[in-house]
Amino acid sequence: MFKMDKWGSTYTFVDFDYNDEIERNSTSSAYWEITRMFNIPLIKDLNAGIQYNDGLNTFGGFGNVWLIGIGYPINLKFITLNTSLWLRDSETQNPNFQTTIVWFKPFLKSKIIFNGFIDIWGQENTDGWNYENDSWISDEQENDSQIVILTEPQLWYNITERIAIGSEIEISKNFIFAGGEDWYVNPTIALKWDF
Repeated sequence: MFKMDKWGSTYTFVDFDYNDEIERNSTSSAYWEITRMFNIPLIKDLNAGIQYNDGLNTFGGFGNVWLIGIGYPINLKFITLNTSLWLRDSETQNPNFQTTIVWFKPFLKSKIIFNGFIDIWGQENTDGWNYENDSWISDEQENDSQIVILTEPQLWYNITERIAIGSEIEISKNFIFAGGEDWYVNPTIALKWDF
């Protein structure tokens, strides 16, 4: 859900994954996020906000994450990039940074929509497994820092005003626990109903 009002905007979503490899129809993880941005009247288009993220999977909770930051749209003429810079405080990590870029571009009188986001943040290395020597990461190595990249570009075709078909591709590096240094690409086919 994304809703604008005279004070700013609110954005929230919930994701459920169904890939626990035990029961085909069981939920393996749930994740949710809520962001509230406030307009800053003294500087046109500048806003400040707070965000909360949390979730759980079959192994337990992800640990909550609080973010506080500022945002500003960058108009590139052909598309506007809504950028924000955050101070990120994760329950299981030392404070770090995050930058987010969100885009939304309609084509063909809004019949086709290209939208998505990219998040880039710093964190301590929590992968837990050293792939070079097939062993668990030692206490000293756990404090190694790494950059996490997560992007989810989406392409939608609006069948009606409220129903669309399309695709989202999740692309990530250092995002998946114990995933090592690999890039992950997870394409989807989707049906969307705006209500």
